[in-house]
Amino acid sequence: MPELIRPSTILPSRRTPFTLLTQDGHRLVGEVASPLGGRTGSILALHPNPTGGGMMDSHIYKKAANRLPEMAGIEIIRFNTRGTESEAGKSEGEYDHGNSEKFDVEAAIAYSFDTLNVENLWVMGWSFGTDLAIRHARDPRIKGLILLSPPLKYSKPEDLEFWREDSRPITALVPEFDDYLRPAEAAVAFSSIPHIQLINVDEGKHLWVGEPQVYRVLTEITKIIAPEKLPLPLEY
Repeated sequence: MPELIRPSTILPSRRTPFTLLTQDGHRLVGEVASPLGGRTGSILALHPNPTGGGMMDSHIYKKAANRLPEMAGIEIIRFNTRGTESEAGKSEGEYDHGNSEKFDVEAAIAYSFDTLNVENLWVMGWSFGTDLAIRHARDPRIKGLILLSPPLKYSKPEDLEFWREDSRPITALVPEFDDYLRPAEAAVAFSSIPHIQLINVDEGKHLWVGEPQVYRVLTEITKIIAPEKLPLPLEY
């Protein structure tokens, strides 16, 4: 008999732990959750700020890894940036306010293409991770960016200028009750990027707590990468 998908639900996938070596010599820990069948696309997930508890297991990313490989054939690549710890272990190095994390993002992108042989890679950031994506995920091989709760705390005008000139798609999910950047403010802040798609999420909050918000986020991700897999199931 089918069961409702709950916060603790883990659907079938192939789990592979990995380590990365950054250009400046730090080893980072991560995990890939791959579909057992065909791969529709891959997401490199950049987590929220570790100073606030962010890590590769932050709940949206953990639930994406637990569900999307089976539900939508989407591979989820997660890792801890420098100095960040989770159940998978602690990455070497020290937190650097999004600056030296440039090497972390570039190493993870290289691993995705060179070792995992991804063909359709999107970079997704959440909170602090959106700043890492905007600032450092510029490899021409990636398809585009997905931004969850972007605060634009560490991104500079020249970073937005890069994406204004770059035609790759960017989708930003902006919660109605975000702690840092709400829809009206986001419309102004991102106005220099004409092709960005801003999705205002009614009743949403920065941390996307609760199954309805999780389902909304996972649905929007799937709409970008594997729309033919919608609607996502509520039972398994």
